[in-house]
Amino acid sequence: MTDDEDTRYEAVRSRDARFDGEFFFAVTTTGIYCRPSCPAVTPKRRNVRFFATAAAAQASGFRACRRCRPDAVPGSADWNVRADVVGRAMRLIGDGVVDREGVAGLADRLGYSARQVQRQLTAELGAGPVALARAQRAHTARVLLQTTPLPVTEIAFASGFASVRQFNDTVRAVYAATPTALRAAAPKADRPSRRTAPPIAGIPLRLAHRGPYHARSVFDLLEREAVAGVEEVAGAPGARTYRRTLRLPYGTGIVAVDERTEDVPGAATHPGGWLQARLHLTDPRDLTTAVQRLRRLFDLDADPYAVDERLGADARLGPLVAARPGLRAPGAADAEEYAVRALVGRDEAARLVQVCGKALDAPCGSLTHLFPEPAVLAGAAPHGPLGALTAALADGRLRLDAGTDRDDAERALLALPGLDSGTVAAIRARALGDPDVAPPGADAPDTWRPWRTYALHHLRAETLEP
Repeated sequence: MTDDEDTRYEAVRSRDARFDGEFFFAVTTTGIYCRPSCPAVTPKRRNVRFFATAAAAQASGFRACRRCRPDAVPGSADWNVRADVVGRAMRLIGDGVVDREGVAGLADRLGYSARQVQRQLTAELGAGPVALARAQRAHTARVLLQTTPLPVTEIAFASGFASVRQFNDTVRAVYAATPTALRAAAPKADRPSRRTAPPIAGIPLRLAHRGPYHARSVFDLLEREAVAGVEEVAGAPGARTYRRTLRLPYGTGIVAVDERTEDVPGAATHPGGWLQARLHLTDPRDLTTAVQRLRRLFDLDADPYAVDERLGADARLGPLVAARPGLRAPGAADAEEYAVRALVGRDEAARLVQVCGKALDAPCGSLTHLFPEPAVLAGAAPHGPLGALTAALADGRLRLDAGTDRDDAERALLALPGLDSGTVAAIRARALGDPDVAPPGADAPDTWRPWRTYALHHLRAETLEP
């Protein structure tokens, strides 16, 4: 993201969707904040203010534009790349840690005091952890209001608000509308059928991404790795659906994501798009966490322009980038699950699911189980590398959450018996979402940095695709 405000204004003037989510702009004469690609008439430069986050714009008294819906943009790619406390904090806030554990819990996970975390986030982003979490809760509330028939009171608590009054006040401040009015303003395509119960219909989602998205390579990888009972990929290439079970903080979920991508309508420069998904939750409070984990799995917050520009300039990778613009580096829906799978392999993971996994109350097609928790696996197989890994995960000696320090996690993994450097590199790239991992022995020159993970995905895709 550029820090030059004149350059930002030029992005706004040209409605450049490449910067959606990287910054927001607000118009002082209207009191509204927008994404850079907003199709409304471009405001005069003297009336524009820029913000790093939607939360900062809201804290300054601006409300979200009803036309461009700036809360629905992809997240900033910076938070995936950065390993400092701000980047780690943003990943944890996105995972819902502040809603579940408060600022004290966030600070504890980061290894800083609550005061230090507040100061660093406010200084760089213009908003502290409470304001950032509040903006996220408001977005969750809008999604639930406009896509489900859940009662407003249930939505208030499902979104993470402590009271209905807090919920009402926040929705009015952010959207300049009551919850009822916001629901009535939903686009017709998003409105839920009042005749369909939420458990049957699920929650329809548009998982936004910026720029091109090479869905084929992502779904190819997910299909090759799918663990029976927990995941499935059905359909013909180009029209596949990926489905899996999810263990979440308050309950469980089943998600279906379609391979076919949809473009954002309009004439914005370099538009992005979205993946269509549907999410079934036993507890709607898990919506925010589930969405963020899917975004990591499908690498939806990446900046394909930065990645393709750097790698496309390389003589070896240039033709591969041209053939697959927007290729992504998938992450993991559950970091602890992926660590186990990386260690034992697909077939053994499927066996562990059947032996140790928790069966769903109501199987959904071939989805029958949740992947077993580390504590369960540690009790069932206490010896060997699997026992060492799961015991470390279960007792907290090893943490692989969204805000984990990647270097610390790598050192802890390498200290465990039976985990070689190649397995640890795979865990770092996928479970921890590091975009710059080169496994031992890989021919990955420094000129590919900080996108070596993506470079190696290009090389694998070239080898595997017909």
